[in-house]
Amino acid sequence: MKFNIRGENLEVTGAIKEYVEKKISKLERYFDVAPTSDVHVNLSVYNDEQRIEVTIPMTNLLLRGEVQHIDLYAAVDLVVDKLERQIRKYKTKINRKTRQNGAPKYAFAAMEKSANSVEDEDDEIEIVRTKRFNLKPMDSEEAILQMDMLGHEFFVFTNDQSGDTNVVYRRRDGKYGLIEPNVF
Repeated sequence: MKFNIRGENLEVTGAIKEYVEKKISKLERYFDVAPTSDVHVNLSVYNDEQRIEVTIPMTNLLLRGEVQHIDLYAAVDLVVDKLERQIRKYKTKINRKTRQNGAPKYAFAAMEKSANSVEDEDDEIEIVRTKRFNLKPMDSEEAILQMDMLGHEFFVFTNDQSGDTNVVYRRRDGKYGLIEPNVF
């Protein structure tokens, strides 16, 4: 793993960098072959609260964790725990699918899509962020798993059976919904 550690309102000392690399490197034990991906770590301090964001884009998976804590070292430990849970959940899901279907299911990779729009005083809509990503074919269960791992409320994907663009989302009651296009 190649580490890219940034500090915001915080100087990243050698000790902090070494601790972060040591803890996150422990995630390699969950993989047969050590991932060669970049690890993006953002450390920040706001109002005496330490925040760490870790993003690990891999071929088969996008791991992301964010934690706020009073102590930076405790925040690092908590974010590593969160990433470990994501990896275990992903591996369990893939293994279950393999056993059910009798054949390995192709892995998925997708990045989050969000377009945050803000309304001005003039009632004009201003798009402040645009993200582009490739839609990978997957079923709705895999899309829900990816959405949960990213910690988002919705996820856009290509349905592997119909080829249409679909959206899964988390409802207020905690269950999930699926939006499919109505083709005329």
